[in-house]
Amino acid sequence: MSIYQKMTKIGSKLIGLDKLFKYGFNLSPMYRRSTAKISSASKDLYKITIKLPISYKNKNYVNSIFGGSMFSAIDPIPMVQLINILGDDYMVWDKSAEIFFKRPAREDLFADFEFTSTEVNDIKSRVAQHNEIEIIRVTKLTDKNRDKVFCEVHKTIYIADKNFYKEKRKRRKQ
Repeated sequence: MSIYQKMTKIGSKLIGLDKLFKYGFNLSPMYRRSTAKISSASKDLYKITIKLPISYKNKNYVNSIFGGSMFSAIDPIPMVQLINILGDDYMVWDKSAEIFFKRPAREDLFADFEFTSTEVNDIKSRVAQHNEIEIIRVTKLTDKNRDKVFCEVHKTIYIADKNFYKEKRKRRKQ
């Protein structure tokens, strides 16, 4: 169990999972380097919103937001969000990602990460049927009004029944 997982177990009981998710990410050195901040997290973590402000810390050679900042602002959110939504009976891993730049970002960017209860129930049902699945989540970094898309990140996320995953790893080691 990682230090972040231990902190989540303790902190979620003290201040609530939504506040812990928001402030934990915003204070984490890993996430702070992206220069983004989580601006809101719903109590059930089904909706997370981030802001990536343009600043001297993330401008590139041509005075727009560095692509690495855009990617790292999005990268950890869907996996950690889903881990916390699904709970301890599931193993969740990022498997791959692609980033598609649409236009130079010379203004603050925003992204929403949303799961619906229908999606979560579908994930649980598919895992119950197949033991392991992959889903693709598309996240867009947009302007404040969500009108202009500056980049899209397509993430493939692996989800498995935790017991199945442990047995699968045991078989690989033999």
